[in-house]
Amino acid sequence: MKELRIVFMGTPEFAVTILDRLVENGANIVGVITAPDKPAGRGLQMNESAVKQYAVQKQLNILQPVSLKDESFITELRDLQADLFVVVAFRMLPEIVWSMPPKGTINLHGSILPNYRGAAPINWAVINGEKETGVTTFFIEKEIDTGKIIERNTLVIGENETVGELHDRLMELGAQTTLSTVIKIAAGEVQGIPQIELTEGELKAAPKIFKGDCEVNFNQPVANVHDFIRGLSPYPAAWCTIHHPQEGKRTFKLFRCLKTAEQTNGSNELKVTKEGILFPCSDAYLLITELQPEGKRRMDFKAYLAGNSIENWRV
Repeated sequence: MKELRIVFMGTPEFAVTILDRLVENGANIVGVITAPDKPAGRGLQMNESAVKQYAVQKQLNILQPVSLKDESFITELRDLQADLFVVVAFRMLPEIVWSMPPKGTINLHGSILPNYRGAAPINWAVINGEKETGVTTFFIEKEIDTGKIIERNTLVIGENETVGELHDRLMELGAQTTLSTVIKIAAGEVQGIPQIELTEGELKAAPKIFKGDCEVNFNQPVANVHDFIRGLSPYPAAWCTIHHPQEGKRTFKLFRCLKTAEQTNGSNELKVTKEGILFPCSDAYLLITELQPEGKRRMDFKAYLAGNSIENWRV
């Protein structure tokens, strides 16, 4: 693997774990491509990506192009004479980039492809109530997430696991899988399997999630609402509005919940128990244990009830 000249492309913390696994196992990283610095926070100080911060620490060669089609960037990229590009949580690449290295460009995706192609595969697997998910390495081609598959590895999704918790476990699995894939490519042991050969039935998609998509619909079975909330926790976070005949409405983000077997019998009013706040769904109550009132900090239900009543509040 040390003979293989590798360019790594990525931006967030998820990508850092994979890059670190390659570096710690002796991979020859000749360049790191990441997002340009951008102003953030009240002081608009320049913010560096997680991948850049790591690359600086490890004294790796860093490129931060604004445009991936810029001629000077393309020239600089060619001059690195890389054998392989490894892409994790990065932008869509133009063909002039992904077709450059002789051994191809590989991507790590947070699902078992060909299912859950798209921007939010981890979220949608939880939202849809999947029992397992995983990661896939594949060769990048023209259509997004459609290239020949190299490796797929799975793990079981916990019944009450949030997407944040699952993300961290997939990050570790992704690091193992990417390293294994690079070792196989270095040894000339990779062929790649066309995704059509692994397609069974209708494929599930994983489109980008916007704030408007995150509103909870309590007119669904409790199992569906439970999966929806944990599939968006902690980010971008499911939200809901509750109503009171005299006091108007309140909006919350919801982070932690448990299914119950307690039937609602048509009631739409909230209830309090020692374990949490019961929100009525179409068939049974959902127990909310952690939430964030609009304009306030995230808190457990006890902290919220210490200063608020939910009597006569309804969904």
